[in-house]
Amino acid sequence: MSLRLYSYWRSSAAYRVRIALNLKGLDYEIVPVSLAPGVSEHRGEAYRAKNPQMLVPYLEDGELGIAQSMAILEYLEEAYPGMRLLPQSEPARSQVRAFCNMIACDIHPLNNLRVMNYIRTQFNADPADGWYTHWVHEGFRAAEAIASDGPYVLGANTTLADVFLVPQVYNARRFKVPLDDFPKLVAASNACNELTAFQDAAPEAQSDASA
Repeated sequence: MSLRLYSYWRSSAAYRVRIALNLKGLDYEIVPVSLAPGVSEHRGEAYRAKNPQMLVPYLEDGELGIAQSMAILEYLEEAYPGMRLLPQSEPARSQVRAFCNMIACDIHPLNNLRVMNYIRTQFNADPADGWYTHWVHEGFRAAEAIASDGPYVLGANTTLADVFLVPQVYNARRFKVPLDDFPKLVAASNACNELTAFQDAAPEAQSDASA
């Protein structure tokens, strides 16, 4: 087995990669890297030597090491094209990429663990009180507008759009963000979660869950 994924069960970026690996039917080894306060394995010298950003996910394929979930997913699409997660024609291909970036660039960075911890420690504020909901709603309004009528985000087949949506909906539910205004996104996420590839990638299904 040449594929090795450095992952943390609650990392939504690692969750994305787990889903894609499962959808593509690839064999891979998960190496848990705890981001939990007081443990912080991602800040250890061994992991820093692999990934100077000290973030997860990090994918190794033989001698090749790749950081950042979007770069990993693009690599998997090119290196393992058996199950396509990017449409082969336009405008569908660009629509999927745009949807992914709505989440990866506009929602997730404002609500990730580092940002939320900084808000707590530097401003003595709870980011779950308004901040988290605001940025999810801001991004989901646009995402809902371009989503299809299903069953998946952009039509009849799962794509990278679904790979990005499901972890973001999971986090929104975790922080009790109201999702009533986004029926197409909720329906697509629910449809995805009926599939084994998504179920096996879920945070609670990971060996390091609660660690």
